[in-house]
Amino acid sequence: MYSMLALAAGFIIDLIIGDPRWLYHPVCIIGKLISFLEKILRKIFPETERGELLAGGVEVLLVCILSGGIPFIILYYLYRLSPWAGFALETFWCAQLLAAKSLKEESMKVYDRLKNGTIEEARHAVSMIVGRDTENLTEEGVTKAAVETVAENSSDGVLAPMFYMALGGVWLMFLYKGINTMDSMLGYKNDRYLYFGRCAARLDDVANYIPSRISGWLMVAASALVKLDVKNAARIYRRDRRNHASPNSAQTEAAMAGALDVQLAGNAFYFGKLYKKPTIGDAQRPVEPEDIRRACSLLYATAVLGVFVFLILGICIRLLFKV
Repeated sequence: MYSMLALAAGFIIDLIIGDPRWLYHPVCIIGKLISFLEKILRKIFPETERGELLAGGVEVLLVCILSGGIPFIILYYLYRLSPWAGFALETFWCAQLLAAKSLKEESMKVYDRLKNGTIEEARHAVSMIVGRDTENLTEEGVTKAAVETVAENSSDGVLAPMFYMALGGVWLMFLYKGINTMDSMLGYKNDRYLYFGRCAARLDDVANYIPSRISGWLMVAASALVKLDVKNAARIYRRDRRNHASPNSAQTEAAMAGALDVQLAGNAFYFGKLYKKPTIGDAQRPVEPEDIRRACSLLYATAVLGVFVFLILGICIRLLFKV
């Protein structure tokens, strides 16, 4: 049960403190590990389709073993030495791996530049949190990009990590972040990563399949808590949750679009190339900068609802299996 206490405490700490700039983040360590292994594996395996597929598979295996195994071993022995020391470290790591406050802060920087700065400053601010090209985005395009990021990362950065911690503790949360970070770094469908990153992208799809759907329904329910359009959120979620190349990314985007009564997604440029993508939601009204604030409110409401749901899930699992 220490893990469940750590989940509750870590969530509260994240909401209060977030990610201090002076504190090195464990995801940065995972990212450096991914880059280091990629350089080595590309030298070992041939630059062929089969060679890159094998190299990418080895990368996934090593990152999963290290990102989940090292925290597991540290916590296993620390808990044996002192349960309270183990609880303290698990709480600290949980707070670091949750991203509710940092997601809100980074998206609100975009809002601030839209309201009090220039469009160039807003484009730069949103470029810090999205992967698409931003240099030619309009005010509406910048706003949509920020709202979509809040929606998608509500699952990837907050609810999915909670889900895995509820299942097995913070080491499983680390394993999930390793998988998710690999996808964000290697899962591109370009010449460099089409084969090398395929295994990472597929594993991320599997890892997010269940939590993204739980997140979508939690966001629909949470929209009622912040007085958004819960009926439309449920309708658009059911209709548009598959309107994305990824089987998971549109889950929370559909709930968000319906709750805000706006249309998200659609065509976007990545690395100078236009990618045609379906839209999500109905354009009942134009997207406006205030939607970023509304999206952040919905993010927090969903996270609060989620932590209660996952605490109950985790406690039931531990009582059932007596762990």
